[in-house]
Formats: sequence, C-alpha cells, structure tokens
Amino acid sequence: MACKTIVGFLAVMVFLFSCNPEKRKAQKNLTVVFYNVENLFDLKDEPNKQDEEFTPDGTKKWDQHRYQKKLEDLSKVLSSINEEELPEIIGLCEVENKQVVEDLVKTGALSVGNYEVVHFESPDFRGIDNALAYRPDEFKILDSVPINVTFQNEPDYVTRDILYVKGQTLNKEVFHIFVNHWSSRIGGTEKSEPNRIYVASLVKNKVDSIYSAEKNPNIIIMGDMNDEPINNSLFNTIGAKDITEEPNARLINLMFDVDKQDLGSYNYRGNWNMLDNIVVSQNLLDDKGFGCFEKQGFVFQQQWMEFKNQEGEISPNRTYGGPNYYGGVSDHFPVYIKLKR
Repeated sequence: MACKTIVGFLAVMVFLFSCNPEKRKAQKNLTVVFYNVENLFDLKDEPNKQDEEFTPDGTKKWDQHRYQKKLEDLSKVLSSINEEELPEIIGLCEVENKQVVEDLVKTGALSVGNYEVVHFESPDFRGIDNALAYRPDEFKILDSVPINVTFQNEPDYVTRDILYVKGQTLNKEVFHIFVNHWSSRIGGTEKSEPNRIYVASLVKNKVDSIYSAEKNPNIIIMGDMNDEPINNSLFNTIGAKDITEEPNARLINLMFDVDKQDLGSYNYRGNWNMLDNIVVSQNLLDDKGFGCFEKQGFVFQQQWMEFKNQEGEISPNRTYGGPNYYGGVSDHFPVYIKLKR
C-alpha cells in the first residue's frame, strides 16, 4: 500500500510540473480530446429518466465501487494521452449529468488540472448528454449553448443536444467547438442514416453562420457521429473532406488517415469503425497561430484498455455487455488532436 501511495504521489507531482504556467507558456500547445465514456451514470434513480438500471438495485447492480473504478479508469486514460501535460480541452458523450463529469475531473491525475465543466441537461430519454471539460488556465469560455435536435418526421423522438462552446486561448485566439453524439445505427445503417444527416445539417447551419461572421475561424467539430468519415452526414452534409484528396476544403476530417488503415475507435463484431471523428476548419491547418500537429487525428489505444477474445481479436474493453459487468473502461477508444503554434 505504501508503494502505491508513493507512486500515486509521484504521478501527481509530474502532472503538477507539467501544468506549470511558465512551462506551458514555452510549449504553446493544446491537446483536444473526444471520448465516448460509455454510460457514465451516477447511482441515483432520477425522475423522467430511464436510468433505473444504473442503480445499486437495478439490473446492472451499479454501485459505488463500480462507479469509482470507472472514474479512476477514465481518469487514467485521459491523463495518459499526452505524457507531457494534461489535455486542455476534453469533449465527452454518454455522461448523465454535470456532477459525474465534475467527479471525473477531480479523480486521479486529472485533479491537478483544475478543470471546469460546460454541460446542459438534454431531453434524451436515457439521460445521456454531451459535456466539455476544460482547463481555465488555458481556455476561457465566451459563450455556450445547447443546439436542440428535433426530428420533424418523429416529433416524439428525443435525443441529446449538440453542445456548442465558444472560447478563447491565452493568445486570444477564438475557437468554436461542437461536441456531438448523433443518432445510433439501431435498425440498420441505411434506415437510420436520415437522422444523422439531419443532425449534421444543424451543425452545418451553425458553421455557415460562423463563417458569415468571421474570416478564417477556428472550428473543431468532434464527437461520436455513429458514422464514418466517408458517410454522407460527414462527407457531404457537413463537407468534411480528406486532406489528401481535397487539401483546400473548408473543413477537413482528421480521422481519414486512421480509417484508411482499417482501424478505428469502435469495434463491432470484429470490424473496426471510425465512429468518433474530429473535423477542423482550414484555418487550423496552416502555419499561422495554432495548427494541427501532423495535420491528422489520433486514436489513443493502450493494451490495458483492450479486450482480446479467444480468436485474438482486439476491441475496447467495455464496462458492460448487456447486464453483464466486465469492468472495462469504455466500449470506445478516445480520439485526439494536438495543436501547436
């Protein structure tokens, strides 16, 4: 136990040093992460939410021990993405409320980042929302609003909002950030596609308004889109192109390179899917101000985050499979970009 305490203390001290403002001033870097954390619920049964299964008496037997383990595992993942420093900006989906995100950023090595949280309660029937955690020493919030999603052909169907955040970095660069979790593929990819295209059109409309108001804006669109880079919602509706094919496109999907390698952030029946995407505006690909390192996005994957089946196939080690508790971190791997200037 003493050894564990010493190791934990040393880990925190390393991050305290890495978060030192003077050191950061010299580095001038930003790490931006998106992570589908797979049902980060508290233990309470809240009215008007179908969250009963995530309670101590529910089908998943969700208790304080399992909740704390989940927080510690997620903190370990997020604090390991960049060995030099904690991420400045973290987009999250499948979080039940603001409190669970605040619990997360106060856990383990993340605690020294003094993160603040942007969250709005969405109408999703299960109670899962999007959120943004950020380090206020590096990023100042100027505005934040939820973009409500209502399907005209299904007026009774409710889903999570799109989270829009406008913020400013230490060097006064303004960023427009969208955190997304689009409609699932339940019922089949093609049958469910119109809903994702519609949500993509809401993002596109907001992006167009930003371009009308600003010249060369810094835009980051991240999330679990439940679609891959080449699918209509991303490629055609939003217009997020492959930098190797259309380097001057207004918006670039930085996950194309990973997708072309038949890799991804999610594994479905042995097949990798690039469902978690990061799209940026052209302004983040030049040499002025912040620019994307290597002009591509990355999937963070470590052996301790993986599950290997009897055939030797790797997938993210999930927390649950139906009612069965596996004790893993999440059924997705996080994706991230590094911005440098």
